[in-house]
Amino acid sequence: MEFSLPVAVGALLVIVAVGVGGLIAGGVMPLGVTLMMVAPSMLVFGLIAFGLGVKHGEFRAVR
Repeated sequence: MEFSLPVAVGALLVIVAVGVGGLIAGGVMPLGVTLMMVAPSMLVFGLIAFGLGVKHGEFRAVR
């Protein structure tokens, strides 16, 4: 399966949206806390993990 950058970033956004939606629907935390603290931290962590994964894949592809 070929992934392009827009498809991969879209998948990341869908995963974050599902996680945030689950927290909102579950009533685990107040809505303000979820949207102002949890959602941005999930997005930042996802982008860091995505970047590390891309670099690791590039490293593995040439070795």
